[in-house]
Amino acid sequence: MNPQKKFHLVFSLVMGAMMISLMTLVITFVNVGPRDGFLSIWMRAFAIAYVVGVPVIFFLAPVVRKLTGRLLGVQA
Repeated sequence: MNPQKKFHLVFSLVMGAMMISLMTLVITFVNVGPRDGFLSIWMRAFAIAYVVGVPVIFFLAPVVRKLTGRLLGVQA
């Protein structure tokens, strides 16, 4: 795997973990509040969202990067 593709894959995995953990934590807390079993409910939500979110980040990040470059008139 070339370094650029490897970078993009690792970026997607790390960005997914950070963003999805924060978002699922907040949404789970809003939906169920602090209660017994909160951690397991949150971890289930995280696992589902991670499986969906990382591929979305992987495939959409280059598109968003190009779109952002066009909107700002810079080369991305």
